[in-house]
Amino acid sequence: MAEQKLVHPVAEASATSPFGSLTPDEFYIRHSVSHSSDFITNSRGLKLFTQCWTPLPPTQIIGTIAVIHGFTGESSWFIQLTAVHFAKHGFAVCAIDHQGHGYSDGLVAHIPDINPVVNDCISFFNSFRDRHAPSLPSFLYSESLGGAIALLITLRRGDTKPYNGVVLNGAMCGISDKFKPPWPLEHLLSVVAAVIPTWQVIPTRGSIPEMSFKLDWKRKLAIASPRRPMARPRAATARELLRVCRELQGRFEEIDVPLLIVHGEKDVVCDPACVEELYRRAASKDKTIKIYPGLLHQMVGEEEKDVEIVFGDVVEWLKIRAAGDGYDL
Repeated sequence: MAEQKLVHPVAEASATSPFGSLTPDEFYIRHSVSHSSDFITNSRGLKLFTQCWTPLPPTQIIGTIAVIHGFTGESSWFIQLTAVHFAKHGFAVCAIDHQGHGYSDGLVAHIPDINPVVNDCISFFNSFRDRHAPSLPSFLYSESLGGAIALLITLRRGDTKPYNGVVLNGAMCGISDKFKPPWPLEHLLSVVAAVIPTWQVIPTRGSIPEMSFKLDWKRKLAIASPRRPMARPRAATARELLRVCRELQGRFEEIDVPLLIVHGEKDVVCDPACVEELYRRAASKDKTIKIYPGLLHQMVGEEEKDVEIVFGDVVEWLKIRAAGDGYDL
């Protein structure tokens, strides 16, 4: 019997709720997924919001996936739908809201140093793997800034067990010139960030939702999130995001984890040319890149047929490697 096609849950969302007309509990039951959430306290005393999704029987767990959201994102909105999609396919999935994002503590959308955020992810993801399925294959799935965080996690070789694969969706390996602050502000960031690091003064060439979501109702859904900040980036955060891109670009040859890179060809937030450069230079023996013609930064925000193509490719890649079909670390 052919395997039943599992449609991405975003097809059931509405312009005001990721769960459509259902309550969250009704939504999880409908998709045969168990959900839990908790707050953890990190080494800096911040309470961070975490979530987990696991498939209900008779679906067997075949691996774990740690989901990493992007800048101004959170684990409770669009990316939660992708987490549920993975859980329906047999993965135990977890996610964490970065400091200043979602339900976590911290100044809103302020990441002046990426390293503590990477530490938070490593600590939580390691505990999730050890608790749920220490002997099963494990993966990272990331979007936008989350892609940069995922790569930095894999470069911390002494802090975490190797992952069986990393999926980079619209990864921030380089910020597009069409989105960066206009000259000369980009070059004055260091001065502004040193004097007033939290000042929300840095203009970009458009808002992230406007430039990321093709369908109007999905753009409205992104903006409808009560936890999504819409203000300009803070000076020290903007400086750090640019610095992280430069650091990663200098270390592409060190990346040796199995990679799946999926990216919209028309992405004007995170430059597709930079992930193409990552693909060329990465030392990974198992690496795949798919650039989808005409798609934007948030590919979950595209037409349903395109969403199914992109996430069908992602799920197939993950399931093949979870089965261990010749892709040992």
